[in-house]
Amino acid sequence: MTTNYHFLAYLVYLPAVIFLTWFVARTLFRNSRVFMMDIFNGKAEIALSTNKLFETGFYLLNLGCAFYIMTIGREVATQQTMLEVLSTKLGGFCIYLGVMLFFNLYLFFRGRRISKMRANQAQVLAAMQQRPPAP
Repeated sequence: MTTNYHFLAYLVYLPAVIFLTWFVARTLFRNSRVFMMDIFNGKAEIALSTNKLFETGFYLLNLGCAFYIMTIGREVATQQTMLEVLSTKLGGFCIYLGVMLFFNLYLFFRGRRISKMRANQAQVLAAMQQRPPAP
């Protein structure tokens, strides 16, 4: 009778990807509150609500990807093979999480830049309206 390590690999993989997703999401969205407050000009309710929606989407997208790629398509007959399969799966998922982290940071910085541009445009318009017309 040969031992098949598929089930054990899944028992290691699932908690690992859930923990990694939770850790990255917690770190990202705890620190992104500052950006959201800046983007929404200090309006806490909309900033925190939007941040929570981004966080929920982050969890759904990343856990969905982790579950989607969970299938092990080869025989896992030895512990060595199991570790190799897990390292490939978890390494690939870590790279994916890193890409998603940087994509979210890009969105936060882009939102902040657009918010600052709009604020500057509003200041210029207000200043132009306050000037008396030239004689």
